Amino acid sequence: LKAAWLEACAHGAADCRSLPGVARPANMATARPVVSIYKSDAPAEKSGTLPMPHVLMSPLRPDLVHYIHTNVSKNARQAVSVSPKPGYETAAESWGTGRAVARVPRAPGGGTHR
Repeated sequence: LKAAWLEACAHGAADCRSLPGVARPANMATARPVVSIYKSDAPAEKSGTLPMPHVLMSPLRPDLVHYIHTNVSKNARQAVSVSPKPGYETAAESWGTGRAVARVPRAPGGGTHR
């Protein structure tokens, strides 16, 4: 796909980002081979550099970045309801002990209408 994209751009496509059927290659940031070390008492002063761990220099997978961003953004959702007090207007009560059922609140009604 990258070759097709580069070829289309080389042949004078007006906007290489919006070619139908041709995916644009992902421009991922390249890893820096060294990391700057700063002093804790003087954050503006650099004390040296260390090599970046090889684990952190692996290429980023755009599918994983999209998946994680999508699912982390779901944490900020807010509940939506048609009523300001949903679930509070029911007359549900527990049946108590002695009936061999769980002690969860049960709403009245729902039986047969005979």
